[in-house]
Amino acid sequence: MIAGKRIIAVIPARGGSKSVPKKNIKFLGDKPLISWSIEVGRKTREIDRVIVSTDDEEIASVAQRHGAEVYHRPKHLATDEALVIDALRDLISTLRKEGENAEIIVLLEPTCPLRSVEDVRKCLELLVQGFDSVATFKDAELNPHRAWKIVDGHPEVFIAGAIPWQPRQKLPKAYQLNGAVYAFFMDSLKIECPSLLVGRVGAVIMPKERSVDIDDRLDFSIVEVLLKYGGLIQ
Repeated sequence: MIAGKRIIAVIPARGGSKSVPKKNIKFLGDKPLISWSIEVGRKTREIDRVIVSTDDEEIASVAQRHGAEVYHRPKHLATDEALVIDALRDLISTLRKEGENAEIIVLLEPTCPLRSVEDVRKCLELLVQGFDSVATFKDAELNPHRAWKIVDGHPEVFIAGAIPWQPRQKLPKAYQLNGAVYAFFMDSLKIECPSLLVGRVGAVIMPKERSVDIDDRLDFSIVEVLLKYGGLIQ
C-alpha cells in the first residue's frame, strides 16, 4: 500500500512461447525465470498481492511454489495475437467481483528479470505524486535520427530532415520502453485503447545492463554472463 492505496502486482505468463519452449519456467541462474519477478513483487513492501495470470498449469504450479497467487487466464486471452491489456481487464473484472478494492496495478513482465525493488518503488512514488501511469525506459538501442526506411527500393531517412551522420553526442537523446515495470491506476483500463500508458505519463530510467528483455536463447545466455561477471546479484 502507498498513500493509502492498495497495490496488486500482476505477472502475465502465458504458456505458448515459441522462441524458447516453456520460457517462463526455464531456469535462469538458480531459479525459474518467472520467480525473479515474483520475488521482486514480494520484496516490494508497498505491494499487497502478487498475482500470476496464466493459461498454463505448469507455470501455475511453479508460480505458487514461489509464493504467488495464480489466476487462470481464458485461452482466447493467451494466444500470440492477444494483448496483455485485455488479459488485465479480464483479471480486474474477476477481482472486482471478489470484492478487491485495490487502486493500482504494477505490471511485471516475467521476461525482464533484472529489475530491482527500487525500480518498482520509483515508479510507485511517481504515480502517487500526480502521474496517471509510469513505465521504465532505457537508452534507445538505435537513435531514431539514424533510422532509415526503404521506399520503392530506395533508402530514405525515417525522420524528415534528420542527419544520420552526426556524431552521437550531437543527436537528441532517445529512449525506449524496456518492459520491466508499468504502474497505473486500475480504473485507467476502462478507457478503450491498447496502451497501458495513459494521461500524464512518468518515466523511470534503468541502466542498459538491467534492461535485458529475454526473448530467445541468446538473451538467456547474455543474462547468465551478466549474473556471473557483471556484478549483478542473484
